[in-house]
Amino acid sequence: MRLARVAHPEGMSFAAIDGPSGDEVVREIADHPFGNPSFTGRRWRLGDVRLLAPILPSKVAAIGRNYHDHARELGNPVPDAPLVFLKPSTSVIGPGASILLPAVSERVDFEGELAVVIGRPCHRVRAADAAGVILGYTAANDVTARDLRGPNEPWLRGKGFDTFCPLGPWIETELDPSDVTVTTTVNGEVKQDGHTSDLIFPIGELIEYVTGFMTMLPGDVILTGTPEGVGPLAPGDTVTVAVSGLGELTNPVAAG
Repeated sequence: MRLARVAHPEGMSFAAIDGPSGDEVVREIADHPFGNPSFTGRRWRLGDVRLLAPILPSKVAAIGRNYHDHARELGNPVPDAPLVFLKPSTSVIGPGASILLPAVSERVDFEGELAVVIGRPCHRVRAADAAGVILGYTAANDVTARDLRGPNEPWLRGKGFDTFCPLGPWIETELDPSDVTVTTTVNGEVKQDGHTSDLIFPIGELIEYVTGFMTMLPGDVILTGTPEGVGPLAPGDTVTVAVSGLGELTNPVAAG
């Protein structure tokens, strides 16, 4: 099931998106997408609604250096355990919303990733049981002010600006995340082309590690790391993160 959050003629709602590409129907969910959602009976064509960030998490737990090649391209050691940092909820935007480049940074990079959306409160989850706490998956862009995220700068500042966490286009509940491609293009040119089979710490291990020290709530997000090929963005660019079997997340870039 594809779960989305949409702006429609009567307001905003969670919704399920059904049907083949080009002929999708958006069915309004009565309350929230967790558990067994019920439907109001209202529906629209996909072209008649606007896709928003599919979820508004209370927190985004992001994983750094989770692909060997990405660690090497930036001259960093491969971590012995998941390298976790937080992005604030205010950094989240949806498809089509602009990534704003702050004037205080001279280099802002794209980082395409697969994101995990948590489906129920969880704490101290074993890796073998991780699938039971996952609502689904979405595409993400861990936008980074590279020059503000150095060894002498807190990661939160370089990672946490408003608009620095695009999510979307929806949450796919039936994706097998073990070997999907994560591709990032800028103005149509491929910059990243990775596979989740190359993750240093796979998703089950990430969930075990993260929930070992903090409770994750329904709608919280774990970013699983970015493959090699990160690079700078400029005003006027258009960046797309595509995850095979899921869809594409596209955002324009503008000066902040």
